[in-house]
Amino acid sequence: MALTAIDSDDRVEQLILLTERLTDLIARQANAFEARRPHEAAQYVDEVAKLANLYRHESARVRANVALVAQAAPARRQRLVRATEAFDAVLARQGRAVGAAKTVTEGLVRAIAQEVADQRPQAVGYGPGAQGAAYRQNGTAITLNQRA
Repeated sequence: MALTAIDSDDRVEQLILLTERLTDLIARQANAFEARRPHEAAQYVDEVAKLANLYRHESARVRANVALVAQAAPARRQRLVRATEAFDAVLARQGRAVGAAKTVTEGLVRAIAQEVADQRPQAVGYGPGAQGAAYRQNGTAITLNQRA
């Protein structure tokens, strides 16, 4: 997928629209994480992935061939710069929000795992009277979802 622009002005305008849409979606995701509702961020994942891939592809094209945007009006190029700065700021914000959510989630998983471990019977000694068999009688399993 690539932008199909007729000239530099059209390409810059399309890049502005792409950047602003991506910024808006990522800001919505960051809001959801900050509000401790990560499930709400999930609704944007597919569109963000598609747009981010297009953004990455088009950014690489422009870096490789600056002439694609060089003839655009200076005011339009300045709008693209401002849109890119806003995008960078929202990415940093989302990174902080996701990092905080990850820290909280990892803490919860550790706390649950510790509670389960604390409730397990402790094996004492070896031999016929040992309590090692308690593990077989009270088996406890935890399944962790790596994608969560």
